[in-house]
Amino acid sequence: MLNSFRQSMAWVHTWFGLVLGFVLMVAFFFGALSVFDREIDRWAIPDTRFEPQPMPSYDNLLKQVFADLKPHPLDMAATAERVIGDLPAPETMPMVGLFAYTTHRDPVLRIGAEFDIPNKPIDPKDDHLHVHGWATIDPRTGAALPDDQLKIGSNWFYPMHYSLQLHWKNIGTFVVGLAALIMLVALVTGVIMHRKVFKEFFTFRPHKRTQRSALDLHNMTGVVALPFHFFFAFTGLVIFAAFYYFPVSGTLLKPLHDRHEVIEAEHTGLPHDEAGVPAELASVDAMVAEAKRIWAERDMAGEVGLLMIEHLGDANGYVSIYRAGSDRVALVGEGIHFKASTGEVLREEPPSDPVGAINEFLTGLHLQHFEHWTLRWLYVAGGLLGCICIATGFVFFVEKRKQEHARRGLQGCRLVDAMAVTTVTGMVLAAVAMLVANRLLPEAMPGRGEWEKWTFWGVWLLSLLHALWRSAPVAQARANPAWREQCWALALACVAAVLLNWVTTGDHLLKTMLLDPYWAVAGVDLSLLACALVSVLTARRLARTVEVKSASRIGGVAYE
Repeated sequence: MLNSFRQSMAWVHTWFGLVLGFVLMVAFFFGALSVFDREIDRWAIPDTRFEPQPMPSYDNLLKQVFADLKPHPLDMAATAERVIGDLPAPETMPMVGLFAYTTHRDPVLRIGAEFDIPNKPIDPKDDHLHVHGWATIDPRTGAALPDDQLKIGSNWFYPMHYSLQLHWKNIGTFVVGLAALIMLVALVTGVIMHRKVFKEFFTFRPHKRTQRSALDLHNMTGVVALPFHFFFAFTGLVIFAAFYYFPVSGTLLKPLHDRHEVIEAEHTGLPHDEAGVPAELASVDAMVAEAKRIWAERDMAGEVGLLMIEHLGDANGYVSIYRAGSDRVALVGEGIHFKASTGEVLREEPPSDPVGAINEFLTGLHLQHFEHWTLRWLYVAGGLLGCICIATGFVFFVEKRKQEHARRGLQGCRLVDAMAVTTVTGMVLAAVAMLVANRLLPEAMPGRGEWEKWTFWGVWLLSLLHALWRSAPVAQARANPAWREQCWALALACVAAVLLNWVTTGDHLLKTMLLDPYWAVAGVDLSLLACALVSVLTARRLARTVEVKSASRIGGVAYE
C-alpha cells in the first residue's frame, strides 16, 4: 500500500513537473534577474548611470515639472475609444492627481499624473473618466530623460517572471499562478517519493552516467532550495490572489467595493470626492519635513519613497507621503496624509495588527524592496537553483526513456528534449541577445524598444527551431548536439554584450570596478562573464560526454 502510494506520488511529480516545468523555468530564471531589475535598467540605458537620489523638493523642482507634464498620447488614444465625443485638447485638461516614486536603487524618478475630462463613458459601467501622463526625470535637475527606451530589467524581465509577457485577459498571470499551485504539489510529492531525501542532499556523483548524475543534481538542488521554493510559490499565490485569480471585489462585487471605498474615506478622514471649491496648494516641502519628523519620533527615520496628491486644486485635496521603507524587510509605508490647502495632518496610518504585520512581512520578503544585498544574492541563488532543479529534471526524464523510445520508434523524447533545450539554453540566449541588441541598435532609432523585444522572441524561436533540427540523435538514444552548440552561442553572446557595453559607453570593467566604481553596471558585466564561463565549461563537459559514449559504443560496451 505504501509503495503504491509512493508510486502514485512519483507519477504525479513526474508529469506535473514536466507539463508545467517549462513555465516554472521561465518564472525562476526571470525572477532571479528581477532581483536586480533596476541595475539592468541602468546597464541598458546609459543616460541613467548615476547614483540613486532621494525624493527632490516639490516646491523648488517637482512643481514646475508637473506643470509641464501633459497627457500621454498613448493613453489619450486608448481613452478616446471609451468615451462619447472628442477629447479636449491636452493642454486644457486640468490635473487632478499626481505621484512621484523612487526606490533606494533608482537613480531616476518616475512621475505620473491624472487629468480630468468632461466626456461621459460609452459603457455606463465604465468609471474611467481620466487620462494619464507619465515621465522619467533626472531628480537632480528635473530634466526629462528618454522615456521611449525599453527598461529591459523592470519592464521586460520582471513582467516575464509573473506574466510571461502575455497580457491579453491576464492569461500569462493565470498560467504562472497555475504553475505555482502545481509546483506546491510537486514539492510535496517530491518529498514523499524520496524516502532518503536528506541522504540524497549529500549525494552527487558527477562522474556517473548522465541519468544518475542528473537525478542526483535534481534531488540535491530540490532539497537545498525546498524552503525557498515553497515560500515563494505560496506567498506569490496569496499576495496576488485577490488581484488576478479571484478579483471578485472589482468585478462581481463592484457595487459593494465602491460603497466600501466611500465608507473607508469617511473612516480615515480622507475625502473620497472633490468639493468643487478651488483651493491653493500649501508647501509640500513643509509637509515632507513634518512627515520625516513624525517618522523620526517613531524611531523610523528615513526618506520619502512615494509622494501622492489627490484632488489637486480642490478644497478636498490631500497629500499622501509614504516612507521608502527599504531599510527593513517588511513592506511598510508609514503613510502620513495632509490637507493640501493647509498642511494640517489628516491621518497617520496606525501600526498594523498582528495579521497585517505578517502580511507586510511576507509581502516584503516576496517583492524584495529592501536594501539587504546579501539577502538579494541569496534570492538569485534560490532562483537559479530552481532552474537547475527543473533543467536536470528534464534531462533525467529524457535519459530514462530515450532507450525505450528508440527501440519502439517513438518521438516523444525527441520533442521533450528539444523543448528542454529551448527552455534552458534558448531562454538564456534570448535574454542575452536582447542586451546585445540594446547596445547595437542606435539610441535615436524609432521603435528601438520594439526591436529589442522582437530580438528576444526571434532568438528564442530560432533556438527552438535549432533544437528541433538537431534533435534527430535523441530518437537514436544519443545526445542532442543543440545543447552544446547553444552553450557556445550563449558564451559568445555574453562576451559580446560586455565588449559592446565598453565600446558604446566607455564603461569597461576596469573603470566601473576600480577607476570610477559603479557596481550596478559592473555587476551586470561580471554576471555576463560568469554566465559565459559556465556556458564554456558546460559545453566542454557535454563534448567529453559525447566522446566517452562514442568510444564505449565503438568498443562494444553498453554505456547506458
